[in-house]
Amino acid sequence: MSNDSARIATLVGSRLCHDLVSPVGAISNGLELIALAGAPGPDEIGLIEQSCASATARINLFRVAFGHASLDQQVSAREAAKLLSDYCLGSRLQMDWQVQGDSQRTDVQLACLAALCCETALPLGGRVQITESGGRWRITATGQRLATEPVLWSMLETAQIPPDLSAARVQFACLAMLAPERGRKLTSQFGDAAASIEIA
Repeated sequence: MSNDSARIATLVGSRLCHDLVSPVGAISNGLELIALAGAPGPDEIGLIEQSCASATARINLFRVAFGHASLDQQVSAREAAKLLSDYCLGSRLQMDWQVQGDSQRTDVQLACLAALCCETALPLGGRVQITESGGRWRITATGQRLATEPVLWSMLETAQIPPDLSAARVQFACLAMLAPERGRKLTSQFGDAAASIEIA
């Protein structure tokens, strides 16, 4: 395993743990409140249900985005749309899967990674659209305010991983490395109104 691959593996692990700590911690807090009260109330049950849903949504999306994907696996449009909509529940983010029919899991993985990249450009929330036409995928972020990090976005085309890459941005490295392995070319564009990633 190369140094970059080993580093990305540890960053992915850190990302997964970081994103799951909050909902799992909230579940623990809800159970503690129930233990203190002696009986579950609607607030405690609501907190646990919401936190369980959040943890499950993140696990399901991360399994597709960061897990192993093979060419013989298919993902339906309904399943892909649900993965993204569940991930966004309770947030100011909206992700729209506009691809019709089934797609290869390898393509869905790249699209999900690109959607997570686009999410970073929307600090105040916004919309991420995923479309596909003739084998070319486009993932576009629009929102009230865009905040792009040029070093990260240029990585998609150069595959040069910066030494200070954080776990919260590891999706950029995963996408930059996986796409060319699958014969795909990445093109990124960003400005004041939108940021987009094309997978051709």
